[in-house]
Amino acid sequence: MASSEARAIVIHPSDNVATALADIAAGSRVRLDQGGRRVEVRVRGAIPRGHKFALSALRAGEAVIKYGEMIGRASAGIPAGCHVHTHNLQSERGRGDRQGPNS
Repeated sequence: MASSEARAIVIHPSDNVATALADIAAGSRVRLDQGGRRVEVRVRGAIPRGHKFALSALRAGEAVIKYGEMIGRASAGIPAGCHVHTHNLQSERGRGDRQGPNS
């Protein structure tokens, strides 16, 4: 399996996803710095440049954290190393159906 040192980035230490800086092939092992802690994730499927993948397993309904903020919730269980995108991420931003009466 391929190993990659700088093909992805963790933007904030509390993030539970990383962002691919280049296309990452399925089966690659990606080493990352997560707030001074070294982590290694085996990517389970191809990750396109600019897309996210889970650093650890996420349960359905669990908050997906990027930039140190919740960007949505896992709409299904997401194993570590799997692509995180619209097929398994429900956005919590800009949802008119979840705004209060004074929004």
